Amino acid sequence: MPQLTLEPNPSDDPRASTIFLRKYQTDVQEKRKSSCTNHVPTKHFTKKYSSCSTIYLDDSTVSKPHFTTTVKSDADKSLDIFDEQLHPLTQKKMPKEYFEYVPEHKFIYRFVHVLFKATNLTAEFAIVTLIYIERLLSYAEIDLCPTNWKRIVIGAILLSSKVWEDVTIRNREYCKLFVNTSIEDINELERQFLQLIDYNIKVSGSVYAKYYFHLRSLAKDNSLHLPVYLLNKERAQNLEAVSRIEDTKIFYSATMRRSFSADNFITLQRSKAIIS
Repeated sequence: MPQLTLEPNPSDDPRASTIFLRKYQTDVQEKRKSSCTNHVPTKHFTKKYSSCSTIYLDDSTVSKPHFTTTVKSDADKSLDIFDEQLHPLTQKKMPKEYFEYVPEHKFIYRFVHVLFKATNLTAEFAIVTLIYIERLLSYAEIDLCPTNWKRIVIGAILLSSKVWEDVTIRNREYCKLFVNTSIEDINELERQFLQLIDYNIKVSGSVYAKYYFHLRSLAKDNSLHLPVYLLNKERAQNLEAVSRIEDTKIFYSATMRRSFSADNFITLQRSKAIIS
C-alpha cells in the first residue's frame, strides 16, 4: 500500500511556503468569506440516513468511542474559545454585519499596532506571532474568519511575548486592554492555544528567516517600502555585531530558560505559561 505524502507544515518546515504568501498569490478571499459567512459544512449534504431497505450504523459505542470523531468533537469545542461572538472583547454589542465581512487591512493593522505598542513588543515578535498563527491554522485545520481573527491574534501575541521575552507580560495587562474580558478568559485562551498547537513553541532560525523574507516580498509587492539608510562605518559594525550574535543564538531559547514538556506543563502553567 503506497504511503500518503503529508503536506509539510510551514511553521515547522523551512522548505514549505508560508500560508499567508500562498493565499496572497492564489487570491482565495472570496472563497474564505463565503465559508465563514454561510457556516454550512458540506458534510451535512452527504450524510446518509437509514430507510426500510437500508440501515446505516457507525462503529462508535460507549465503551469504545470512534477515535477520529471524538477527537474532532473535542477540537471543535476548543475552537469556541476563539469565537468573538461567544467571548466578546468589548461591552458594546457588535452588529451581526460586523462578523460577516473580512476586515480591511488598515483595521487589522490598527488592532495589532495598538497591542504591540501597549505591550512594548518589537518587530521580531510580530514574525513569531505570525508563525504561531499559521501553526494553529495548520494543526487545528481552521481558517481565520471575521468571528475569530482577533482572539487568535491575541492568543498568538500572548504566547510569543512569554516565550521570547525575558520580562513576562502578565495576562492581567491584556484584561486592561479589553474591558469585557476576564483573567479566566485570557488564561483559557492561552491554554487552548497551547493545546491546539500541541505545545510546540519551537521556532527554528531557518523558519524565522523564511517568514521574514516572505514578509519582505509581500511588502514589496504591495509597495510598502522599508526605510533605507546610508551604510556608514558605524552602521556596518552594528550589523556585523548583530549577525555574529544571531549566528550563535539558539532560537529556541525557551528550552534553555525553562523546560516545556508535556510532563511538567502543569507546573509551568502555574508559574510561567499562564500568569494572572
